[in-house]
Amino acid sequence: MAAGPAPVDVAGLERALRAEVDGEVRFDAGSRGAYSTDGSNYRQVPLGVVVPRTVEAGARAVSVCARLHAPVLSRGGGTSLGGQCTNTAVVIDWTKYCNRLVSVDPAARGCVVEPGIALDELNRQLEPYGLKFGPKPATHSHCTLGGMIGNNSCGASAQAYGKTVDNVRRLEVLTYGGDRFWAGPTGPEEYERIVAAGGGRARIHRGLKDIADRHLAEIRRGYPKIPRRVSGYNLDSLLPENGFDVARALVGSEGTLVTVLRAELALVEVPAAEALLVLGYEDVYAAADAVPALLEHSRPAQLEAVDGRMAQLMREERVHLHSLELLPEGDAWLLVQFTGESKEEADRQAYELLRAVGRGEEDASVAFSDDPPREQEFLKAREAGLGVTARPPDGSETWEGWEDSAVAPERLGGYLRDLERLYERYGYQQASLYGHFGQGCVHTRIPFGLRDAKGVEAFRAFLEEAADLVSSYGGSLSGEHGDGQARGELLPRMFGPALVGAMGEVKALFDPENRMNPGKVVDPRPLDADLRLGPGWRPRPERRTFFAYSGDGHDFTRAVQRCVGIGNCRAHEGGVMCPSYRATLEEEHSTRGRARLLFEMLDGHGDSPVDDGWRSTEVRDALDLCLSCKGCASDCPVGVDMATYKAEFLAQHYRWRPRPPAHYSLGWLPLWARLARPAPGVANAALRAPVLGRLGKLAAGVDPRRAAPPFAAVSFQEAWRRSRRPEPRPEDPRTVLLWPDTFTNHFHPQVAGAAVRVLEDAGFRVTVPDATVCCGLTWISTGQLGIARRVLERTTRTLRPWLEAGTPVVALEPSCAAALRSDATELLAGDEDARRLAAQTRTFAEQLVHHAPDAWRAPRAGRAATVQTHCHQYAKLGTGADRELMRRAGLDADVLDAGCCGLAGNFGFERGHYELSMAIAEQGVLPAVRATAADAFVLADGFSCRTQIEQAGTGRRALHLAEALALALDGPPPGDRPERAAPGAGRGVGRGHRRAEAGRSHSRAPRGPA
Repeated sequence: MAAGPAPVDVAGLERALRAEVDGEVRFDAGSRGAYSTDGSNYRQVPLGVVVPRTVEAGARAVSVCARLHAPVLSRGGGTSLGGQCTNTAVVIDWTKYCNRLVSVDPAARGCVVEPGIALDELNRQLEPYGLKFGPKPATHSHCTLGGMIGNNSCGASAQAYGKTVDNVRRLEVLTYGGDRFWAGPTGPEEYERIVAAGGGRARIHRGLKDIADRHLAEIRRGYPKIPRRVSGYNLDSLLPENGFDVARALVGSEGTLVTVLRAELALVEVPAAEALLVLGYEDVYAAADAVPALLEHSRPAQLEAVDGRMAQLMREERVHLHSLELLPEGDAWLLVQFTGESKEEADRQAYELLRAVGRGEEDASVAFSDDPPREQEFLKAREAGLGVTARPPDGSETWEGWEDSAVAPERLGGYLRDLERLYERYGYQQASLYGHFGQGCVHTRIPFGLRDAKGVEAFRAFLEEAADLVSSYGGSLSGEHGDGQARGELLPRMFGPALVGAMGEVKALFDPENRMNPGKVVDPRPLDADLRLGPGWRPRPERRTFFAYSGDGHDFTRAVQRCVGIGNCRAHEGGVMCPSYRATLEEEHSTRGRARLLFEMLDGHGDSPVDDGWRSTEVRDALDLCLSCKGCASDCPVGVDMATYKAEFLAQHYRWRPRPPAHYSLGWLPLWARLARPAPGVANAALRAPVLGRLGKLAAGVDPRRAAPPFAAVSFQEAWRRSRRPEPRPEDPRTVLLWPDTFTNHFHPQVAGAAVRVLEDAGFRVTVPDATVCCGLTWISTGQLGIARRVLERTTRTLRPWLEAGTPVVALEPSCAAALRSDATELLAGDEDARRLAAQTRTFAEQLVHHAPDAWRAPRAGRAATVQTHCHQYAKLGTGADRELMRRAGLDADVLDAGCCGLAGNFGFERGHYELSMAIAEQGVLPAVRATAADAFVLADGFSCRTQIEQAGTGRRALHLAEALALALDGPPPGDRPERAAPGAGRGVGRGHRRAEAGRSHSRAPRGPA
């Protein structure tokens, strides 16, 4: 038996890479842990990570690794589901720097790109040319072109544009041995020229031609003639009739043959119009049976399927509910999209198909749309399949492994029925079936038992039988996700020994040392080895946690495992998740990277690079740049809530230990604000004094560039007590309790004064607690959970009369409302008062939109508004009521989809965070504010958002929605910078409260409904 590769001198390798490569070289435990797995069931800890600053630096890194015989793994978005992007190798992450669109040739409809560019980013840059790259996987927001080339990715649009291989013209590649060249179609004359030139390129081309010639018959006979054959190397691209295309032969080789340095791509025109038909069927098998007829009578751009199980999971998880409401009758649906040069042309194709299959637009089983936003809702629901099916609400776990098999579309119905019977024999019922039915590709996630030996044994047996089944249908093990470790071992069952042997010859030709992503595709590691879990996984016994993790079986370990590696947290725009990744482009500072490190912290594997549990400095450092924005709680398809995990980690990490100064200064802000109340002017002067202020910030762990928000001269509760207003009865249905959060009460009391005016104008009777109440937010965000729990317990005791009476609690600060609704019940699990408080907490807009008398009409502000939604509101509360209230008030609201403001409570104030905080703000929020017209409002209900906007030198002051409506009570706001008419923070407080106190005399008579 031949000896394996010699062990790598890791220390020497690190030194050489640092000395010779222009890039970030990381062999630390945190980086290795963050890259230890991808989107698959597999886990292999890398030797180290290199982030090259240029393509040339990446090539140099490969050269250094080759000299020292270290294996290499090129990585893009890291979303691979077959284990292609995890290996005990030097991982080269191209995404941070090597992400340029190098050139565009509009006339030839082509472009050249670097491997790290994300697909959506490429298409954004191509928009001015009216062009795009055709294939569009569900991970289009963050998958990279290098990764798409490695996997031969497809997506729904492959129905019209083909696989990635069909859209690659040339590749600039580098072999492990140092040969570098552009590969592409190679006609006879070009082939002779290459061979005559000699060298490594000639050797490779001669070798490939020899392999293709010797296996010509097997290649022609053994490769399935189906739209979605992705498994195996593309030896068929080397056939003479296919132009001996070396570039296409390398597409889909998963980094096992070459390193792709640049790619020349074919582009397609962006269609001018689209139309979408949704056809309902009695079950998914009937839907599959209908596909051939649909293809016979039309040429759709997409033909996607969703089954009833997936729709039911969406209902249970309360996602994409609006899309579900639009579905026609049925328990399975086909989504058929058409494109055209005009709306009429796209519509015509849809109507012609309906006539051809004997249906009409009025049929209950038909839905039609030529409205792009509505179409995108449908298609996003389909794209959400992986996330929706990964963690069903019943607590089961589903996994990859047989998630993208493919057959000819005309054989799809029979294959699905046989696959379902195979599920039943193994007890894998309840697996959803969906996917790209127009090309015979089936997606699913299966409840494999990957935690014990019997479950893993069944996993192997099922995959072997499934491979035989799909092969018997003339299909492919993979229809778009590739082979990696999950299916590499099964390739002989599909291709036979001769073709698999030919693939081995190709591997030996390019990589004789087997150092390029070894153990994948050719000479693969066993499909049941290197599992992320597996029978040998033994996480350390869990210390009692502060949060209940009620959605995860009260198990922090299970909560951490929510992350399945989809990687939506690496999206560059849209939504909130993940602001720290968007600003740093660092895997370690993405939600996924942090989840990986928390998983490693559990120390379930003996080779975990993170071996000191809750005391881990690697995990602490990765979580340090987490803004606790909670964006992942809504944007992550499987509901990872990194803000909660961070708070838990900090609580455990610093238990019985000194904390950073900011935890005492900012975390205890409610206490300091109360202590400053007797002399707020003195406190403000001290905070702003040049020497004393600087020393104070140094001691408090606050960045010196941050200005301390001034304390108001009179707090809201003080003004309220002075007003001597009659106390409404808690049981009065008109009574609402206005929550005096720390930020509103002590810094921006004018917001509360404005809210009182508007609430009383709507007919409500406002009460305010006289005693101190707090949601514990600042203690939660700094991980002081024991204190937060005690604060919440005291708060619920104080509020008990109102809680027992069912009095609504109106919170003006979104982060406090979110804490009361979600964090409180997790910290006080089983506490009935905490449950009541969560149920009775409402936002200002929710109270007015859903509970104001029908006769009330919102005051008319009548102008445009740029609106920044607080991240916690986006994630936990929703914005529907706010949008409706602004509509009723005549506000033409531009609700930004620009992500986090970057301040995020204490985060942006802490020393070491200022640059990142401002970089995040400059990615969207601040440019939008600067571009706001002078006569428009800038609205931000969150104190952090308002503070960031004011301190960033935008020249604008953001108002709370309550302030804008209160201004409108007095008539049209001024035309230039309307915020100037509103009382400012720390000034004019009396004016706001005098208005509130005299609410009855200033209130209008209730008007008819808006």
